[in-house]
Amino acid sequence: MFARSPLPTVLLLTASLCGASLASCGDGGPGPAPSLDFGTFDATIEAFLTENELDGANVIVVHRDWGVLHQRAFGTFAPDRISLLASASKIISAGVLMRLDDLGLVDVDEPIAQVGAQQNPAWMRERTFTLAQMLSNSSGMVGLIDNPTYEPYLCQYSLLGTLQACGRSIYEADDSADIAPPDTRFRYGGGQWQLAGAIAEIASGQTWAELVHDTYVEPCELGTLAYTNQFAQGFVEGGVDAALSYPDFFTGDTATLTPTRNPSIEGGGYTTVADYGEILLMHLRGGVCSNGRRALSRGAVARMQEDRIGEVYDGDTIDPSLPGYGFGWWVSREEPGVVADLGAYGATPWLDTERGYGVMILLEAEATLGAEVRVLTAPILNTLFDEAR
Repeated sequence: MFARSPLPTVLLLTASLCGASLASCGDGGPGPAPSLDFGTFDATIEAFLTENELDGANVIVVHRDWGVLHQRAFGTFAPDRISLLASASKIISAGVLMRLDDLGLVDVDEPIAQVGAQQNPAWMRERTFTLAQMLSNSSGMVGLIDNPTYEPYLCQYSLLGTLQACGRSIYEADDSADIAPPDTRFRYGGGQWQLAGAIAEIASGQTWAELVHDTYVEPCELGTLAYTNQFAQGFVEGGVDAALSYPDFFTGDTATLTPTRNPSIEGGGYTTVADYGEILLMHLRGGVCSNGRRALSRGAVARMQEDRIGEVYDGDTIDPSLPGYGFGWWVSREEPGVVADLGAYGATPWLDTERGYGVMILLEAEATLGAEVRVLTAPILNTLFDEAR
C-alpha cells in the first residue's frame, strides 16, 4: 500500500554502536552469582501444575547483576518449547515503538495524524490521541473489556490483508459515538494496539516482522521471537472458546501457524522462555542485552515502566493488585518497582526492579491461573532475594 524505504543507514549504525540517540553502551552485566536455593519455588510450581491438571510449564529467573539464575522445564514441556504469549506480547510491542522514538522516526507524544503524515498516506485524517496514550490503553478507543468483538475494529483478528490495511480500517472507523476523550479512561487493549503497529510500519518503512527482528532478535541474539494472529485461526479450528483460551492446535510447532501479514500486535507474540528471559534482563539492565549490545535507550525502558495513567489523569486499571499502567506494563502502587505483563493464556512475566530480578512463568492455560501462580511464587522469590542482599 505504501512505498517502503529502509531505516536511514546512519540511524541503524547509531543504534548498533549505542551512539547518542540510544545513550551509551555498557550498562549492566552479570557478576558472580550467589548460591540460591530455588527448591521451594520449584515445588510450589509443581504442586500448582498438579492441582490444576496442567501438562507443564517453563520458568526462568534472571537478575540485573547476576544474569540467568534459574531455568527449568516442568512436566511434558521441553526447555526450548515455543509458546504463545497472548497479552504478554504487549511489552515487546511497546518496545518496538519506543525504539522508533529513540531513532526519531516517531514521537510518541505527538498526535498520530502527525506521525503518519510524515509518509503522506492519503487516508490519514485528524486523530488527536498519541502513541503514548495508545500504548497505555488511554486513547479513548473501544477496548477489549468494553467490547472484544467491536465491529469497526474486527480486522485486528483477521489472518487476511495487511497490518497497514487493518490500521487504515481502524483509523477511518465510524467510532465517534463510542470513543472517549484521550487520557480520561483506561480501556484495555483492542484496536489501538493494531493501529499502533500499522503506524510503526508506516513510519519505519519496514514490516512488523522486520521491526521485531531489528529491535530484539538481532541485537540480543534471540533464537525465536515472532508474531502471528492465532485468534482467527483458533476460532476457525475450534470456535469462540478456542479463540479465547490456549489453542489446542499449537503445541510449539510454528509450522502449524497460518502465515499472515496482519499479526496481532497486542497478543500475537511467540517465543521460548529463554528468549523472553533475555528481554526481561534487557529491561533490568536499562536497555542493554546480556551480550552488551543496546536494544532500547535507558529512558525508553524507564518510561515503559512508569505509571503513566496514574501520573497523567489519576487513572486506575481493572486489576486492583496492579492498578497502574505504563507502556505494556501493569504497575503496582503498593510494591515499588514491581511491574507485570500477564497474558490471557497464563504467560506470567514480571519485574521487581527494587530487588533486581525478573521472572517468566510460561503456562499454556488461562489468565486467572497466571495471576494465581504469581501470587503463590512472588513472596518466595522476594524472600530469596532479600536474603541474598
